[in-house]
Amino acid sequence: MGMEDKDSRWFDVDFVPDDYIFSQEDRPQNLDVPVSDSIPVIDLGKSMAVNGRIQPVEAILTASKEFGFFQVINHGVPEKITADAMDVFKEFFDLPSKETIEYVPRTKGWIYTSTDNTKVGVHLWRENVKHLCHPLEECVQLWPNKPARYQEVIAAYILEIQKLSSRILEMICEGLGLEPGYFKGTSEVQLLSSNFYPPCPDPSLTLGILSHQDPSLITLVYQGNSPGLQVLKDGHWINVGAVPNAFVVNIGNQLEIISNGKFRSMDHRVVTSPHETRISIATFVNPSLDCIVEPAKVLVNESEPSRYQARRYKDYVHRNKAFGDHTVTIQNAMISES
Repeated sequence: MGMEDKDSRWFDVDFVPDDYIFSQEDRPQNLDVPVSDSIPVIDLGKSMAVNGRIQPVEAILTASKEFGFFQVINHGVPEKITADAMDVFKEFFDLPSKETIEYVPRTKGWIYTSTDNTKVGVHLWRENVKHLCHPLEECVQLWPNKPARYQEVIAAYILEIQKLSSRILEMICEGLGLEPGYFKGTSEVQLLSSNFYPPCPDPSLTLGILSHQDPSLITLVYQGNSPGLQVLKDGHWINVGAVPNAFVVNIGNQLEIISNGKFRSMDHRVVTSPHETRISIATFVNPSLDCIVEPAKVLVNESEPSRYQARRYKDYVHRNKAFGDHTVTIQNAMISES
């Protein structure tokens, strides 16, 4: 699809073009179901003891086992930081298309895609920008320089995500019975991916993102106040509610492996809306590339044998132009019981 000027962008249409229409099996179903409130919302500010643990730890443990997803509030990230980041991405996606393309550095420090193809050759109903974030001091110089404050604002956002993700991983350590600091030095905020989902004439025909799992330890998503994210649980798609000033946290493949299957990395996708624009900011907290990922030894014994093979993280994903697409799925990492 050719790039057009800002006054006539690819999504300014009255019907869904053929090359955005998914096959019947991939199309979203039950779009009229009310937004579910069943994904746990966890208040990180609470310190009440439950079952010998502080309340957020117990709640994170339960949510990670049951849903592989939860939302956190009172998380300590200043609202100005998240608001500024969302504003910058709104400005970025509003840049004239030719200008956005023009400023992609030759070094491939970041990637912008508009109407990218899926594996089946159908376009996703989104625009996307993604870039590496570690080490932050080096990566920030390669990020977009339009809007002018992009690098400064998003670097401040990443620093807050580093603090919040470390805090959540420490709670996960406590919940699983791992020694404090288990993830210290082996987890990094490696990648940011921001998606722009414009209104769609017929959301029943297309998707913003196909069903997938994340190859991360954990992924933190700020979605403002926009619905659209769905999680597959017990064969049904559940809508994740848009809780103001919350972060959605989902368990990635690597944490499922480290937990020896106690935590679940769940399929999730994004559906579109006929009226609302959705902008999300996803940050992927991954092991370092040379880290060997395997079930934590304290979680493996005679009655609970290791369910996953040990593998270097860099062998789990490949670092191509998409900055970390899957090459090995969680199923491939599982040890066969036959």
